[in-house]
Amino acid sequence: MAKTLWRDRNDALDPETDYVEIVQNLTLYEFPWDITQALSFALFRTYAVPSIGRLLDETGEFTTACQKRYDDTALLLEAPFVHGLDSDEGRTAIRRVNQMHRMYDIGNEDLRYVLSTFVVVPKRWLDAYGWRPLSENELRATVAYYRALGRRMGIKDVPETYDGFMHLMDDYERAHFAFDEGARRVADATLSLLGTFYPGPLQGPVERFSRAFMDRPLLDAFRYDDPGPRVRRAVRVAMAARARALRHWPSKRRPRFLADMPRIKSYPDGYALDRLGSFSPYARGCPVAAE
Repeated sequence: MAKTLWRDRNDALDPETDYVEIVQNLTLYEFPWDITQALSFALFRTYAVPSIGRLLDETGEFTTACQKRYDDTALLLEAPFVHGLDSDEGRTAIRRVNQMHRMYDIGNEDLRYVLSTFVVVPKRWLDAYGWRPLSENELRATVAYYRALGRRMGIKDVPETYDGFMHLMDDYERAHFAFDEGARRVADATLSLLGTFYPGPLQGPVERFSRAFMDRPLLDAFRYDDPGPRVRRAVRVAMAARARALRHWPSKRRPRFLADMPRIKSYPDGYALDRLGSFSPYARGCPVAAE
């Protein structure tokens, strides 16, 4: 089957109206591993903003139940594009996210920043490590999808273009990245979790190789040592070899859902979207008004 199957299909769709389908095709078929990895590193970037990383540490969710917190975040983010933003499953997932956010004093600026990482980091990951970059149609659809998600989360002043998201993310990081002991604990716990996704002999090196995917500002914010030029070079060579190999593999025909990935371990017997995440005794309906 032609390697351009999903790019051709996505480029035949309208990014302003078919953005959910395009995001499905990208995440479930074309780049399931790449986008999962990119979003994992997008979360690392959010920890480096002290107001975010410190809050995550104070909740204890990442340091005492990191696997569950990782799984819940991934599954709640997946449901809206798998089932549709306005499907029962999509609404349930977004309602759960909104309820959790309402439990804490989270400012709109932090929420806008987190949203921007979901747009910008996967694009940059694919530019650097993917077998191909996103097409212009796919990039516009990604922007449209996260703008729609942002509206349903009650986030104000969401950028209208990729450049807007990019400048928001870069400017926010320059202004806010800083060391925080709590944020470092969250980052350490997440790095330890990433190691468990690989066979025993690889778990030790995973932490060093993970740091090789981090840029200098991110390393500095956590006070992590740079892994060094040899490790960075090894990562670049390995990822380039992977990209070359993938260019010759046929397009995937079966979707790959997060629940089917071995790294999602908390729910071997299945899960209910409305029971994922943390709860407040005062949470009832969705705190964000429906569109």
